[in-house]
Amino acid sequence: MRSIQASIVLVLAALCSGCANVDVTKTSKDVFVATRADDVDILTVVPREKQFEEIATISTNAWRPGDTAKMHNALREKAAPLGANAVIISNSGIDYNGYLWSTGTAIRYK
Repeated sequence: MRSIQASIVLVLAALCSGCANVDVTKTSKDVFVATRADDVDILTVVPREKQFEEIATISTNAWRPGDTAKMHNALREKAAPLGANAVIISNSGIDYNGYLWSTGTAIRYK
């Protein structure tokens, strides 16, 4: 019986560890060549020296507080196929369950 309980706990832990998600809503009518995820910048301020256009809104939630780098990499992975050069994080925080969330805008430099 203990092995069954232990198996159930392991399965639930595995399922919950994959609960974080990233949602993207394309806002541009244009189609761009995909960029490499490694080349997508994560910004917390609007770039003033480069002109850009918004190509999508992007949000994510359910990340453990120590997983900020993983969250940023997930944002890069979702923005790159759209041709984004950067993601500007406009809001972020910790929800009532203690998980990180973030919203922002995927942009492409002109």
